[in-house]
Amino acid sequence: MPMTVVSGRFSPALLPISLSISRLLSVNYACQRGVVLFSRSVHATSASASVETNLSVDPVIEKEKNILACPICYNSLSWISQPNGLLESTASGTQLQCNTCKKSYLGNETHLDLAVASGSRQYTEPMPLSTELFRTPLVSFLYERGWRQNFIWGGFPGPEKEFEMAKDYLKPVLGGNIIDASCGSGMFSRLFARSELFSQVIALDYSENMLRQCYEFLNQEENFTNKEKVVLVRADIARLPFLSGSVDAVHAGAALHCWPSPSSAVAEISRVLRPGGVFVATTFIYDGPFSFIPFLKNIRQEVMRYSGGHIFLSERELEDLCRACGLVGFTRVRNGPFIMLSATKPSR
Repeated sequence: MPMTVVSGRFSPALLPISLSISRLLSVNYACQRGVVLFSRSVHATSASASVETNLSVDPVIEKEKNILACPICYNSLSWISQPNGLLESTASGTQLQCNTCKKSYLGNETHLDLAVASGSRQYTEPMPLSTELFRTPLVSFLYERGWRQNFIWGGFPGPEKEFEMAKDYLKPVLGGNIIDASCGSGMFSRLFARSELFSQVIALDYSENMLRQCYEFLNQEENFTNKEKVVLVRADIARLPFLSGSVDAVHAGAALHCWPSPSSAVAEISRVLRPGGVFVATTFIYDGPFSFIPFLKNIRQEVMRYSGGHIFLSERELEDLCRACGLVGFTRVRNGPFIMLSATKPSR
């Protein structure tokens, strides 16, 4: 059965690779203070990379939490070779390996490639139009230079306002890690990192060119002191490279409608969220006056068949999607076709 691959709008990068990836492989939570503290001294082990935590305050209760996982078997990853500098290329040997199936994954100067077919030389497969469009250099370049700004005509209030709205939903998990799924050029990844509200920001996308744009925008930021908290990862939204129950929050801005199989993607998001973890997303809904269009459902099927994306026709459809994938507490905010929704992984 072919794997469903999703482009989405956003993807993560490694900044800097030696520190950021290591934080993902082994994160020490300062539970008593609710703050995650890291040292820059990284030690590779046979099972995982551990991060030494230096505390200048009273001792705290620490909990090690591994995050990165093999997208094939979902078991943990460990270093094969580790970069020496802040930014290292693939040629310098940045490499991770699954502890179970032994599949190796490489990193380059912009991101860590954790897609299932990562490293394949001969194998290729056709991608849906909604995926391939955002992999092109032109659309990746234009996305934050006019493309995304046009969403205002669909009721999107703009990135800064959307970020403020998302923060309200994310209050229960502030201080934890967050995946900016289908991050595109990293518009929201940068907002999450600059806010200093999260211990780690994982910018994730399937598009290599989007991740390159994300990396360039991050490097162009002035007075940005939290770049080391941002990790860029290339991955399939329907095959997330994270351990089950290891993620505090997932954000997907203007992406749900581009995923070929929203149910596969949301099911994966539900898998990686910890109990109490929060999913926040924005998309378009074509209800209201659109519902009077004759044969709208039939038209939708034809559009979806050729585009590879998805058209939502009601709020109930999105609520049912979240419920079917194991998420509860669905809530939303509307502004015309624009909808911001949130749902939570049930607490144990």
